[in-house]
Amino acid sequence: MAIALKSRGVLPLLRSSALPLATLLLVILMVVPIPTFLLDVFFIMNIAISLAVLMVALNAQKPLDFSAFPTVLLFATLFRLGLNVASTRVVLGHGHEGEAAAGHVIEAFGTFVIGGDYIVGLFVFAILVIINMIVVTKGAGRVSEVSARFTLDALPGKQMAIDADLNAGLITPEEAKARRVEVSTEADFYGSMDGSSKFVKGDAVAGLLILFANIAGGLILGPVSHGMSIGDAAQTYVLLAIGDALVAQLPSLILSIAAAAIVTRVTSSQDLAGQIGGQFASARTWTPVAVILGLLGIMPGMPHFIILPAAGIAGFAAWKLNQQAKRPAPVEVVAAEPVDQSKIGWDEVSDHMQVVLDIGYGLVPLVDERRGSPLMGRITGVRRQLSKELGFVVPQVRVRDDINLPPFAYRINVGGVTVGEDSVSPDEMLALDTGQAVGSLNGKRAKDPTFGLDAVWIAQGDADAATGAGYLVVDPGTVVATHLNHQLGAHAAELLGPDEVQSLLDGLKDRAANLVAALSPNPLPLTTLTQVLRGLLAENIPLKEFRRIAAAIAVAAQKTPDADEIIEMIRPELGGLIIQKLCGVREPLRVMTLEGQLEGLLGQAVRSDPSRRHTIEPDLGRRIVDALQRAAAPLVADAKPFALVVQPAIRVAIRKLVRTILPDTPVMSFFEVPEEKAVEVVAVIGAPEALAA
Repeated sequence: MAIALKSRGVLPLLRSSALPLATLLLVILMVVPIPTFLLDVFFIMNIAISLAVLMVALNAQKPLDFSAFPTVLLFATLFRLGLNVASTRVVLGHGHEGEAAAGHVIEAFGTFVIGGDYIVGLFVFAILVIINMIVVTKGAGRVSEVSARFTLDALPGKQMAIDADLNAGLITPEEAKARRVEVSTEADFYGSMDGSSKFVKGDAVAGLLILFANIAGGLILGPVSHGMSIGDAAQTYVLLAIGDALVAQLPSLILSIAAAAIVTRVTSSQDLAGQIGGQFASARTWTPVAVILGLLGIMPGMPHFIILPAAGIAGFAAWKLNQQAKRPAPVEVVAAEPVDQSKIGWDEVSDHMQVVLDIGYGLVPLVDERRGSPLMGRITGVRRQLSKELGFVVPQVRVRDDINLPPFAYRINVGGVTVGEDSVSPDEMLALDTGQAVGSLNGKRAKDPTFGLDAVWIAQGDADAATGAGYLVVDPGTVVATHLNHQLGAHAAELLGPDEVQSLLDGLKDRAANLVAALSPNPLPLTTLTQVLRGLLAENIPLKEFRRIAAAIAVAAQKTPDADEIIEMIRPELGGLIIQKLCGVREPLRVMTLEGQLEGLLGQAVRSDPSRRHTIEPDLGRRIVDALQRAAAPLVADAKPFALVVQPAIRVAIRKLVRTILPDTPVMSFFEVPEEKAVEVVAVIGAPEALAA
């Protein structure tokens, strides 16, 4: 039967109809007279709903866990007001029949709770109203108002932070979408809570007015309609009115407490009881309490038999908590399932992370969350900045400790290949001699792993003195992060894969759909396009202007499908991107060239190489390299960037020859230098006879 109901959609229909039916019931309570038995049932239901709401509010780990609270508060308030109208009709219509005429719940609250004395009941009700309106509701409303204002003010910053994390690759698009929904829901929640707090306050005021209406109506109806004396009417109607007000005010107070607990809740992984208990579970909290109560208990005139036991309980709690703090944390022993030693999992032989930073155990404090994880923050900054410079999201860096490394050593791996390694001192600072330092420092001599500068590891207390002496002082986390940044930039081509290229195409499709359609997958498949872009990155050409690069590739792909030929064909279109890092807009481009006879010799050698390996005779190549090093030494010392400009036919061969000695120097053809750009020739590498000499 149940299966049949589910299959016909009856249960979902009933679930979706529950709220409209409940709203209709509220209207019926306000309009149609109901028996006292049903009135008692609804009063108990009202108390149960209020308690259930309070329990959900106390057990929520964060306010958004009870995001339906504003709506629940609205309907609970309306339900209670409907009961007030129904009970007022019963009290005024049948109050002359006795205290049980309005139902057993009102009678119980009117006799048992306030002892049958309506004067006491008036004061009890007045105190409850004061607590509800002045203390709980007003405080919760103020917190809701401030929270709503701060949440709305912080909404643009949170959205920008989500976009920044998404662009840096820290989160996936699905996670970004979920976080945006959460931020929007949080703003709506606190805005709704700011308005819902007015319901509770209005409910308390309505309860007060209904009480006065019941008392006034009873004092009028008793003597006029039922022939009761003023004293009997006051005794009966005032008692019933107060019982009715109390039975409604108690759930109102419970809901006010629930609202206050929700809006004052701080997000935590524990519920409210666990959070409060965990923060009070400290011997340093209860020891002063025990001492102060003990001193207060021995003073003359104090109730010693009450204060001293309380001091003893506080002291025992402090001693017990202190013992627990000294006790080592229990280690949970889980019975390991038998493992089949003949099976080998893929996770044992593969690592899916492209970039891995291995560190020795002595460098673990640099990634310790309890110390702020200084290295992890810098690595995130490196990835974000490098992603902006290169034009694609740099993959995440996996940091792991390696027991095979020396304690203070680290190793940088890109694509499974070690590209850099060195060691740092985690408790010291590295003072770099940039050429402006005066004097010497006491410490361990070293070399900067990134630029090879002379450096000294010094104590942290000597950092100010070293800075004053002209040294550049950096912390060990910055040393490792700078080395990582340099290596990732040098191996950027190895970080770009088909997935990253597809992401670039997807991003460009929103702005230039026709360009993407003309580029991939026809005439260029994704693999060939990836090879072209990696070739550009290998020669320090970033992909920030991907639309311009894609347009040039689309034109070149119509002439040839070969990746190397496409790279050489599009480089003249990208000359501005290449030289923008070498000089300013108004500065001339410093260039080194080869003597014409030498270029002719090299061109003849390249043309005679059918295999297109672009090799140069070893002895001649060594002499060219030596001459380039001598000519570049003054420019490198003065930090003046320059380009090596040669004929197009020999550009690739010269690039292969000099990339090991001048990796950051671009080798360009004459066609890649923009015509409007001023050029300053700083050196000319001589003829073969001069090289031989």
